[in-house]
Amino acid sequence: IKCPERSARAQKQISDLNYISFSNIIRDQSCSVSLSLCVALSVRLGRRSVFVALLAVAVGVYLLPSPIDPKPHVLKGPPPALEGPLAVNTRLQKGQRLFTGKLHGPESFTADENGNVYTGTVDGKLWRIGLDDSLTLVTQMGQNLPECGFSTDYEPVCGRPHGVRVDRHGQLIVADSYFGLHSVDPTTGEKTLLVANSQGADDVPFAFLNGLEISSQTGIIYFTDSSSRWGRRHVKLEVIEMNSLGRLLSYDPQTESVTVLLDSLYMPNGIVLSPDEHFLLLAETSIGRILRYWLKGPKAGTKEILMDNMIGYPDNIRLSDHGTFLVGVTTPRFRKLTPPFLDMIAPYPAVKRFLAKVIPLSLYNLLLPRYALVLELGLDGELVGTLHDPEGRLTWAISDVFQHRGRTYLGSTDLPFLPVLEGWDS
Repeated sequence: IKCPERSARAQKQISDLNYISFSNIIRDQSCSVSLSLCVALSVRLGRRSVFVALLAVAVGVYLLPSPIDPKPHVLKGPPPALEGPLAVNTRLQKGQRLFTGKLHGPESFTADENGNVYTGTVDGKLWRIGLDDSLTLVTQMGQNLPECGFSTDYEPVCGRPHGVRVDRHGQLIVADSYFGLHSVDPTTGEKTLLVANSQGADDVPFAFLNGLEISSQTGIIYFTDSSSRWGRRHVKLEVIEMNSLGRLLSYDPQTESVTVLLDSLYMPNGIVLSPDEHFLLLAETSIGRILRYWLKGPKAGTKEILMDNMIGYPDNIRLSDHGTFLVGVTTPRFRKLTPPFLDMIAPYPAVKRFLAKVIPLSLYNLLLPRYALVLELGLDGELVGTLHDPEGRLTWAISDVFQHRGRTYLGSTDLPFLPVLEGWDS
């Protein structure tokens, strides 16, 4: 900077000051640029670290073996609309809960000639409900441990009774998921093993005994093995996998022989004989349909689809007091903004394998709506009515619908109470 009117000394001072100011500016800008570079570099490195970590996790999950081996499956179509006989109502809200905290998961029911009702629970126990609603322990199917009922890890030790019926001799016939088919004295609780899971049928052991029915004409016991791979405590994997690994079988008490009636079934669950015992109905839970298997007549030994693409996943099927079939729906299958979860993943085995790796079994319950639904079918399989509890006020996830002496008992696999309806609101 040159100023002619100023002295050389003054000019030098000004030049020195300008140099110092310019140097300070350069230094400050350098620091600012350095800081920006440092921040940008840190962000970039942080993002890269996160990406690398996520990539490592993804690769690790990919390399982990999946517990399931699903096949692609496409359901028949979207679930039916909630209209006509399926229209929403509140008929299931007109009941009460019994034995809260005492009965945990009363899944299926039967009654003796004296009017007592029997049921099995998740802790491996078999109970008698008296006419005065008294509760009496009949027997423990396995070991009676403090942990029974609190964790599914102990089910193979404690037992889990599913289907239960009374035979012609007044004995209880019980299908235990882990211990096989038993006869139980309802008075003493003494158990007699009929067929062990390890014995199975046709060189295939049982893994998940479930539904049960007894012919009043022949005494033959019909029962289902829901899967040859998964036990009761892994039922969610069985549903997601959607493979046809189940069977319908019969046991003849006279010959003590087991016969495979149907195989390659999709999680066969509840079964019921028609009033004339010409056929039985069978629920295939994981695929949402009901089969009819003919026992007599020209179609004997054959099966046909009675109901498909159902509004929910059927569990047990029972005869009502007024000559219809009642179907407990364990999980509804409703059309909302998006298709039902199981519908969406059904065609994609890779998605199923991934979900089975990363999602704990207990978290799948969060995907299930708290909704109760019962279907009423005519003898030819036509839908004649439904009962709903849209908010789950009384119950949800119904496993059985058993009518006895004017009362309707609603089963469940895990709920800590027994819902009942007094009368039948039709």
